[in-house]
Amino acid sequence: MPMDEALPRAEALLRDLGAGALAHPGGTLLAHLRRVRARLAAWEARPALQLAGLCHAFYGTDGFPDALLPLDRRTELAGVIGREAEAIVYFYASCDRRATYPALAEPGAPFHDRFTGAHGIPAPGLLRDFADLTAANELDLAEHDVEFRERWGPDLLALFTRFRPLLSRAAWEDCRRVLTAA
Repeated sequence: MPMDEALPRAEALLRDLGAGALAHPGGTLLAHLRRVRARLAAWEARPALQLAGLCHAFYGTDGFPDALLPLDRRTELAGVIGREAEAIVYFYASCDRRATYPALAEPGAPFHDRFTGAHGIPAPGLLRDFADLTAANELDLAEHDVEFRERWGPDLLALFTRFRPLLSRAAWEDCRRVLTAA
């Protein structure tokens, strides 16, 4: 789906579902989602990944339980942002972080779906999308919440160091810049 069509439609859906009223570090959930998309754009991510960045919280996440849409409405989101972007959103939202993060960058490491309990080995491209989206999300939180950065910054730097084989060069450089700042 062309970005110039999908972006305003996605933002309208986010507003309609209350993302502009949900508190989130750095303001509202909508403000956070826009910043995540902008960061991915600055990293020159393709449009589907940018749209996934804007919409990554639609189904909630392992770290943000407030879902804007239930999973049985996935086709609605896909109709707005396209199937590829929606698949990235689902994948990101489905991650059981505790079970998946420790070995994610290792060849053949399983990905654990918190919605279904299933686990499998994702395609390398999807893993790279997941890593960049995870970095964009966490870096935004670290930049807008000092307590978050102080508490989780060293762990995030360790995580992204492990993820480094999956991260784009721009994402890795941004991780180092944000997470090693005093």
